[in-house]
Amino acid sequence: MARVKEFDRDEALDAAIVTFAAHGFAGTSTETLLEAMGIGRQSMYDTFGDKRQLYLAALRKYGSDSVSEILALLDRATSPLAGMEAVLRDFARNPRRLGMSSCLGVSSICEFGRSDRDIAAINDEFGKLLEHAFETRARAAIEAGEVDETLNAREVAHYLSTTLCGMKVAAEGGASSAQLAGVVRMTLRSLAR
Repeated sequence: MARVKEFDRDEALDAAIVTFAAHGFAGTSTETLLEAMGIGRQSMYDTFGDKRQLYLAALRKYGSDSVSEILALLDRATSPLAGMEAVLRDFARNPRRLGMSSCLGVSSICEFGRSDRDIAAINDEFGKLLEHAFETRARAAIEAGEVDETLNAREVAHYLSTTLCGMKVAAEGGASSAQLAGVVRMTLRSLAR
């Protein structure tokens, strides 16, 4: 009879996300992961496979959770521009969610770039979802007269995605919430009519 796993998979993945974000893939030992996740070596292998498969699962969960959170902010907003502003301001107010000192998505890009096809595919998938959501809101904001009508919605989406990534890197480098709020103000000014 198979033993029942005695841990919550999502909680273990959340712990792995924080650990990988803090130390990177290469800088995180299996022992460090096991301690952070509160599981045994065999449980990790049985549930996630090896360290690389765990990293991919953590990156996928991080991407999914992050994009879902952003989509919720966009959907709750009273207008398209207010939604885009809410995403940027939310990050500026709380850049270190889940006790994380850095973003796993940005960390994975800095560590691997495009050299690992599987990691690049995960980042591409969630990056495209985010840019599509921003593009939809940008187009609606242009049509509603909230944003400069001479701007291209796709370029606005790319600009916002890049700004958000830059804010994440700046936060990792020690930028304060006040400094990040200044970036948000400048970004919003660049979109104004």
